Amino acid sequence: MTPLPDAVGHHVRMATRVIDIGDGEHVTIDEVGSGGRGLLLVHGFTGGRVDFADHMEALAEAGWWVVAPDLRGHGDSWHPEDESEYSFDHFAGDMLALVDALGWDRFVLLGHSMGGMIAQVAAAKRPGALDGLVLMDTTHGPLEIDRELAMLGAEIVREGGMAAVKEAMDALEGDGPLGTPANQRLLDERPGYRELGDQKFLGSSPAMYASMIGQMIDQLDRLQHLADLSVPTLVIVGEQDAPFLGASEAMATAVPGARLEVIADAGHSPQFENPDAWRAVMLDFLAGV
Repeated sequence: MTPLPDAVGHHVRMATRVIDIGDGEHVTIDEVGSGGRGLLLVHGFTGGRVDFADHMEALAEAGWWVVAPDLRGHGDSWHPEDESEYSFDHFAGDMLALVDALGWDRFVLLGHSMGGMIAQVAAAKRPGALDGLVLMDTTHGPLEIDRELAMLGAEIVREGGMAAVKEAMDALEGDGPLGTPANQRLLDERPGYRELGDQKFLGSSPAMYASMIGQMIDQLDRLQHLADLSVPTLVIVGEQDAPFLGASEAMATAVPGARLEVIADAGHSPQFENPDAWRAVMLDFLAGV
């Protein structure tokens, strides 16, 4: 997957590797700063490792070994064909297996959107390994979207694949949580941004889409489990990301000592929509971990 040029027109310098995580499964990662402290960046539903490419070099320069993987069923990682091979437990298990393959005893974990849900499950599985947790534009419980429409999308993708569900979504008015002024500004002003989103979406597994859309709606509420965490935690949300503002406030309140940062002029993907502010918040948090 080809990254977009960064803000100054250069491509981020990074290495790409395929990591065997056992049982014939593999995860494709981008990494910068090998040998630093571990920082794992987990993308969201139908996203990809490229979602963090603009920032990886700056984070590495601050002393971090920055790794951004494609989740199973996304991008260049393993694409199982059975819907039963997709769950929050499967994703979290993959991320922990990746951490083990990298040789990290301790690390900071960031999860964006569905990646934030995965990060919460991984944190519960191995809390003692975390030096820090970043929950970005995500929720602690069931995703509040139109169930009937979501289940229709699952049926369409089972029958016609990702192109069919994209066509159906394009025919609807609005863009869901992505339909913010900040997102529209990027679509209008950043060359290649729309095409990158289409590439990530169409490169995702239909089985993953059909399975996870329902699981995100029906997932258990983890707020009480978050309250039991004793790890430095940063909650980030774009000020225009209305579906996730309340959940972000609740998570920041629940986790002892957590910090909430609302990023101005940003929606569901503040690392793209207000990159300078997002990077400043991240670097400040990481400096204190």
